[in-house]
Amino acid sequence: MIIKHEEIHSGPLIEHKITIISMHKPRIADINQELQWFGTSLGLFNLRDKDKSCFRLFIELLKATKMQNPVSSDELAVRTGLTRGTVVHHLNKLIDAGIIITTRNKYVLRADTLKGLVEELKKDMDDSFENLVEIGDIIDNKLGL
Repeated sequence: MIIKHEEIHSGPLIEHKITIISMHKPRIADINQELQWFGTSLGLFNLRDKDKSCFRLFIELLKATKMQNPVSSDELAVRTGLTRGTVVHHLNKLIDAGIIITTRNKYVLRADTLKGLVEELKKDMDDSFENLVEIGDIIDNKLGL
């Protein structure tokens, strides 16, 4: 699902592609398995990510958010052992999904907590659906439905 919403009602349109995958949570899981499930449910990780590079990047961004210390792509490359190109690829994917934000060329999760992140994504989806309802009503009226 691609989500578009206006930033502060007068700014440019922001576009996010939000993916939600409904999966059963593992019954017995350690924190890493729970984080893997959480990210997979948000469509962040897939079978092509064999070395779990996006997962490793997500964990580093989660740590940076917890410490309130945004990190650069170079720092993330060093911390994860990934190439800067791979890091930038995944950062762009996370930005497009509305998961992270950038401030002065440094990155952090969009919200201070995972719960807050999901609430922000839900708000984006609710706003988009409300917009679709309004547009659907306008089109219905034009079509005489």
